[in-house]
Amino acid sequence: MRRTSKTAVALIVFGLALATIGTFAALSASAGGQEARAMLRDATGNVVGTVKLESENDGKIALKAVVWGLAPGFHGFHIHTVGVCDPTIPAGQTSPFTSAGGHFNPTGTTHAGHAGDQPVLLVNADGTGQARFTTDRYTIESLFDADGSAFIVHAAPDNYANIPTRYSAAGVQGPDAATLTTGDAGARSACGVIGR
Repeated sequence: MRRTSKTAVALIVFGLALATIGTFAALSASAGGQEARAMLRDATGNVVGTVKLESENDGKIALKAVVWGLAPGFHGFHIHTVGVCDPTIPAGQTSPFTSAGGHFNPTGTTHAGHAGDQPVLLVNADGTGQARFTTDRYTIESLFDADGSAFIVHAAPDNYANIPTRYSAAGVQGPDAATLTTGDAGARSACGVIGR
């Protein structure tokens, strides 16, 4: 019986380990592992937060947002259809970042059903906040269409167009057109273009 040297055995074990790692890496890459990020800036250009998206093996997206320097309270938090964060307020508008377009809504539904409608962001008294959730409403790839996408943090809470018909707004029962489009989340406080 021929004796194999310790070095040869070590090389074989090392080779098998590399092959195993490579296989797991390939499986991870094919099943998930895509990432995207955004840096949130206010209208003066100050960085006020970061957002990270990561695809998971089950097809869902894990999102983590960390913010600072924002007004305390609940804030609407959406993905918008255009990856442009221009803080200029156009004539006739009252909010910066209108360049980011409306909510990401590839299926054409009303608010709370938009793919880009997300849980509200709670900011603490010290201006900091975090949000973590998973979603299957979109894929990372879908956010990188021809004009890209952006995150918007709004000044007001999002009511998700949850206005029962027993309430009246401007003589119309239930949510009006603006509520069905935006959830009445108000002005755009921060914007971040979604990138790789």
